[in-house]
Amino acid sequence: MHVLFAIGQGLKGFLWGWPVLSAILLAGANLSIRSGFFQLTHARLWLRKTAFALFGQSARKEGKQGVSALQAVSTALAGSIGTGNIVGVATALTLGGPGAIFWMWISALLGMMTIFSETVLGMKYRVRDESGFWRGGAMYYLERGLHSPWLAKLFAAACVLASLGMGNMAQANSIAQAFGEGFGLSPLLTGGVLSVLLFAVACGGIRRTARVAEKLVPGMAIGYLLACSIVLFLFRNNLGHAIAEIFSQAFSLRAAAGGTGGVVMLRAMRAGVSRGIFTNEAGLGSSVMAHTSTCNHSPVEQGMWGIFQVFIDTWVMCTLTALCILSSGVMKTGKDGAALSTETFRSAFGNGGAIFVAVAVALFAFATMLAWCCYGEAGLRYLSGGRGIWGYRLLFAAAAFFACRMDLGSVWDLCDTFNGMMAIPNLAAVFFLSGEVLSELRQYLDAEKQVRITRNGSAREAEKKYSFFSTKVIK
Repeated sequence: MHVLFAIGQGLKGFLWGWPVLSAILLAGANLSIRSGFFQLTHARLWLRKTAFALFGQSARKEGKQGVSALQAVSTALAGSIGTGNIVGVATALTLGGPGAIFWMWISALLGMMTIFSETVLGMKYRVRDESGFWRGGAMYYLERGLHSPWLAKLFAAACVLASLGMGNMAQANSIAQAFGEGFGLSPLLTGGVLSVLLFAVACGGIRRTARVAEKLVPGMAIGYLLACSIVLFLFRNNLGHAIAEIFSQAFSLRAAAGGTGGVVMLRAMRAGVSRGIFTNEAGLGSSVMAHTSTCNHSPVEQGMWGIFQVFIDTWVMCTLTALCILSSGVMKTGKDGAALSTETFRSAFGNGGAIFVAVAVALFAFATMLAWCCYGEAGLRYLSGGRGIWGYRLLFAAAAFFACRMDLGSVWDLCDTFNGMMAIPNLAAVFFLSGEVLSELRQYLDAEKQVRITRNGSAREAEKKYSFFSTKVIK
């Protein structure tokens, strides 16, 4: 085991260092530029197809071939909305200062198009299983689109390992710590209850997980947003200064006078970019497995749900967490991670704030575990043809039980290593198949424009309604 941890520490610097982080940013930049920054110029379009569609029946419609669009994005959000939104943001602020949040925004802006591309490719190359249910993921477009079966198997194997590490053990340990600090519960009790709940949900596969996520994710997200809103209202006099700090320290203007600006800026960039990617998972290819299980048949429209996922996860949830921490003034306490987040809410709600953080961390982490169980199962299904699924579910539940009593410092190195092993083959496909993504987007926008023209009788009027800004040429 010590040898395995040592290998993980050695590989982490390369597999989850600046080379991979830069590649993830370049992938998003490439797609953003070539699409005319679709995530910005067509914000009205993708918001109408996602956020506003939640009020209709089409987003909630599921069938025998797959889950509903709402269930798919809820499962994807369950995988990305986790401890990173609470603990990860606090860690980014501690490591990189307020400026790290600016670089987290940049990574999210570019990541919107990365995850859009992943989802479009996943939808295009997904397959039906023996029951007619849709199955997809990066391994399928690596094999069928990039024609590289060995990269597909590497991704699938890394996905299984990551599901047990980052997607399970790290989350379970966070839940045990949260309940131990907030309610005094023993790790043994927490682990026992957690493993039983996980196995019960996992037995129903992606469909049961999607139904649980559909109810769990919106509720916990709304509750957390309300709590953050109260904190910001109580410390509203400091909000302007907090926002100013994010922008001023993103480029280390004050530190530059002392000659340390470059170092501090790089530290802020590294903390913000790495934590941003960690929380929204853009570039890993993991959420593709949730999105491609939908009965929706439009790759581009499902890709818009991917953009919506990053928007909610990073631009909304992480931003509110950061503003709460900065405006409350708890950065001066010198605390880090979960303790810093706990102190933030304690400053607003008293001892009830610590309980709130404990419950929030537990719910977010549990949702992440549900989604990653499905991701790991999808990777194993690809490798084994469906054999060993029940054994994997038992292993997943058992790993959660034992992780509650472990010291996971070294496990995080392995988690980062497995993330890198997923990201590298996935990014290769995103780069080399980007032309196919842009072709799908071009055809969709042309069709959407024609519908607008027919409906309104005016090309100029249609242009105004389907884009915030002037139409950019997609190359």
